[in-house]
Amino acid sequence: MNWEIVNQALPFFAKGFELTLWLSLIGIVGSIIVGAIVSLIEYFKIPVLSQFFKGYVELARNTPLLIQLFFLYYAFPAFGIKLSAEASGIIGLIFLGAAYMAEGFMGGFNGVSKSQIDNGLALGMNNFQLARYVVFPQGLSLSVPALSANVIFLIKETSIFSVIAIPELTNTALDLIGMYYHSNEYLLMLVVAYAIILIPVILFLNLLERKVRNAQFGN
Repeated sequence: MNWEIVNQALPFFAKGFELTLWLSLIGIVGSIIVGAIVSLIEYFKIPVLSQFFKGYVELARNTPLLIQLFFLYYAFPAFGIKLSAEASGIIGLIFLGAAYMAEGFMGGFNGVSKSQIDNGLALGMNNFQLARYVVFPQGLSLSVPALSANVIFLIKETSIFSVIAIPELTNTALDLIGMYYHSNEYLLMLVVAYAIILIPVILFLNLLERKVRNAQFGN
């Protein structure tokens, strides 16, 4: 292990680290927002839209992110839509992530007691009010474990962005290996960089799950 090589590569990995964090943040936030909307539409079985989004969830979950990125980056220009590599990566991550987030939300929403829904209807609430005051607040706490797993999954999926030449961590490591052939040093730096991102995220999400569980069950 040559630590001088590691030191020389640090600026390149720092840029890749920053880009990976940024893309992950946008992708995760976008996935949560879109996933919540999709899940509520499916939960309340809104005509036409619920069938459309059900098809979208199945399509997104059953096709690899790699293929989705290829389609966005290489196929869209044929239809007159040219996206940058970073835009393709973000859209692809949200497209995939929102489907998983929607399923996570649905699991939580389905855990809301039917009596709570019936009480809301008895009070004259419409679907929007039920979603805002009954289904979403209670379902969100039940969804935390699934959403946490999806967050970790999406951060790791950013490594696929290397196939469309986004200079995130994995692409940085592969480029440096291709130029200088110091595989051990660069792969070690790649592993450490992802650990620096993922370990604090995992610890935070575990703490969040415990807080939510304690709030629900008081233990």
